[in-house]
Amino acid sequence: MQRQSTSAGRRDFLKWSSFSLAAFTTPGLMAEELIRTPSMTEGPFYPDKMPLDTDNDLLVINDSITPAVGEITHLTGKVLDSKGNPLRNAFVEIWQVDNKASYIHTRGENKEGRDGNFQGYGRFLTDSQGKYYFRTIKPVPYRAGRGFRTPHIHVAVSQNGHRILTTQLLVKGHEMNAEDGVYRQIRDPRQRETILVDFKPLPDSKLGELAANFDIILGKTAEENPDGTIKGGIGKSEFGSRQRPPRR
Repeated sequence: MQRQSTSAGRRDFLKWSSFSLAAFTTPGLMAEELIRTPSMTEGPFYPDKMPLDTDNDLLVINDSITPAVGEITHLTGKVLDSKGNPLRNAFVEIWQVDNKASYIHTRGENKEGRDGNFQGYGRFLTDSQGKYYFRTIKPVPYRAGRGFRTPHIHVAVSQNGHRILTTQLLVKGHEMNAEDGVYRQIRDPRQRETILVDFKPLPDSKLGELAANFDIILGKTAEENPDGTIKGGIGKSEFGSRQRPPRR
């Protein structure tokens, strides 16, 4: 059975979102129109079969006591329109490789195998301020064809059953970014900056945990149902029912 967000998870969300707000907020940010987060490829490894656990904690699957391996990261952010208005009751999805550089997609495993304790995919429903929270690992690079992809996390936003943005976040300052083909497709240097995310050490963490903040800026005015509810849930994958999408 799919595990629902627990009260502890909600407490963590408030705790880490408060930290991110203090650590990453820039005075005067909303004084002018925000730079839109660029749309980026979904890639071929969006889960072709959803895991039994799809909550926002990717380090522990269901009631397992063994966590995934990797640099623990508390990923927070807001979903906003270009005027800074929050989009509430929107689903934010993330998916990424594990510490062995394997996706949970049936064709996403590399020769090193998989970390069976890593969930690989998660989702979170934004709150009244557009906030979301995930506990995951810092992404690692992986081989793609004859080259490598720079470390990244795939992100999608859905509202009312429609995918309204598909993008990726990259590790700011990583040496592989400049040569990454997907990253180089973004021509506007200002938009490039919006997907580069700092992974900062979490103060006083005895586990060496990291904090990362990724605000998602939509290129349209935030809209929702009059009663504040969401209908239809998660939007469809870009590839739909195609069985063998091109590797990117």
